[in-house]
Amino acid sequence: MKSRHAVDPQFDFFIPAIVDLKWRDQKDTMERPFFSLSKNKRTKPIEYKSARDGVFVTVRPHPQYGMATIWDADILIWAASVICDQRNRGVNDIPRKLNFQPYDLLKAIERGTSGAQYSRLREGLERLKSTDIRTNIRAPRGKKEAHFGWISEWTDEVDRETGESRGMNLTLSDWFYEGIIQEGGALSIDPDYFKISGGRERWLYRVARKHAGGNGSEGFAISIKTLYEKSGAEGTFRRFKFEISKVVRENALPGFALALEEPEGDAPMLRMIRRDMAGEANLLAGSRPPRQSPHRRTAKKEAPPQLPLLASRLPDQMLAKIRQDFPGWDVHALQAQFDAWVANKPEREPSNYASAFYGFVKRHHASHKHTLKRS
Repeated sequence: MKSRHAVDPQFDFFIPAIVDLKWRDQKDTMERPFFSLSKNKRTKPIEYKSARDGVFVTVRPHPQYGMATIWDADILIWAASVICDQRNRGVNDIPRKLNFQPYDLLKAIERGTSGAQYSRLREGLERLKSTDIRTNIRAPRGKKEAHFGWISEWTDEVDRETGESRGMNLTLSDWFYEGIIQEGGALSIDPDYFKISGGRERWLYRVARKHAGGNGSEGFAISIKTLYEKSGAEGTFRRFKFEISKVVRENALPGFALALEEPEGDAPMLRMIRRDMAGEANLLAGSRPPRQSPHRRTAKKEAPPQLPLLASRLPDQMLAKIRQDFPGWDVHALQAQFDAWVANKPEREPSNYASAFYGFVKRHHASHKHTLKRS
């Protein structure tokens, strides 16, 4: 399927422009466990219920096709973006049924256009249709839960002679469609989201975008345990902590900086801060451990995965002293930089966090005080 010239007339009336499409994600799907985070076929259901607010999500995969994945959700992001674009341009009666050329959709979501990619697109559409979701998020009036698949149907018009697609369409479920068109129901996302390769990283980006996107320099903090429960991940909590620690060390999410915190006596937390609010994270790149010579490699027993132990808050007295001694700086933004630098190498963990951070700010001030705006 390499051509897109033979277009059936019935697909011609609504083929969205891709070039200037601004990407949008449906807000309610961004933090709860609606999708499998693995590319492997998942047949284990997701059963989630929040002890805090009673929100529940139950996702049951089709025994043959498995559960819709977070990569399949790219199709839903495309659909949400098209609908928002139509609404912003004043289109009346925006349909739930969207017609498109598979070539255009694949290019838009940063996929290849080989025959294998077309096959994966069809498989993704089938998972989106067959995955069964129940939730009390936006349940219909008078009902305890909403019950739906992501799309109610999809079709592919195939040329009998060439076997090439002449056009495809999908029909969104009422629940997803209504979530897009409601006021504030969709949030903008970075186009680089589609370049994120890992399932956990993709999900973390969506959580950060929903919660930290408008939270300023404080960002948003969530306990690792709560994050694990909301992810719907199949692995153990121990494994999840290890994977999150790795994501934080790499600190490569578009638009957001990450830092692990361990408040004294409290559970570990993950803090997410918009990069433009955290300042230029000069230390995020960090230095990587030197490559070991192949002649000196020895077998080592793998250490158990651990979270970097980072202080959550500075003592009030130290915070006041830093602000007095080095006025003009966003202390929380500098702390995010410092935490990311420490997390990059476990051996950098200071014995006295407050004193080490004070020294960091002192050196930063000495090097960059000329950049401060004078009142």
